[in-house]
Amino acid sequence: MVAERGGAPAGRDGAPPYRLVILDFDGTLADTFPWFTRVLPAVADRYGFRRPVPEEVEALRALDARGVMRRLGVPGWKLPLIARHMHGLAARDAAELAPFPGIPALLARLRAGGIGLALVSSNREDVVRRVLGPHSAGLIDAYACGTSVFGKARRFRAVLRASGLPSADVLCLGDELRDHAAATRAGLAFGAVTWGYTRAPALAAAGPAHLFATPEAVAAALLPEAARTA
Repeated sequence: MVAERGGAPAGRDGAPPYRLVILDFDGTLADTFPWFTRVLPAVADRYGFRRPVPEEVEALRALDARGVMRRLGVPGWKLPLIARHMHGLAARDAAELAPFPGIPALLARLRAGGIGLALVSSNREDVVRRVLGPHSAGLIDAYACGTSVFGKARRFRAVLRASGLPSADVLCLGDELRDHAAATRAGLAFGAVTWGYTRAPALAAAGPAHLFATPEAVAAALLPEAARTA
């Protein structure tokens, strides 16, 4: 199903519908898109692909990662080099990055409501922890960072195995079409957030289990009513 503003009912006996949420970082927890667009031109010059012009940025946000690569002429063999360089830039600029409004409260509410949290990201764990801050970072039970751009499905399966939970009890939360594709390959439900990199119509067209417009909508969907404002 697709739930624009939450809408997933609590489980039987008022329990949350999921026992574990696997979080994405960039564009889901952290507001990194403005930073990304700022550093991308220099990265394009360094690695020999086309700079996006300002007028096409919105069109790029409707594409999946492979579509963006084709549009900008990014050679696949350079992708690990580009990703490593971008992660170094993120570490350099971590003090300029911050969680989206409502994210610290959402993480606290999910934990207080009995939902475990894990994080799978291509970004570095030290960067993730610095941006989230010690309190929010400490709410996350398991980190699987440094994932390759198209390697999330394997990490999702590893987190699932380590949790000991059935796949029906786990939700992946992310903002990109590649996150949805990875969750599908891993046999997990996907909740798409519309405040990140990929635009809402493109996410909705992919058919996620849930489509969330705000962090508050995530809490409304995943928590029993009594725990939503915990």
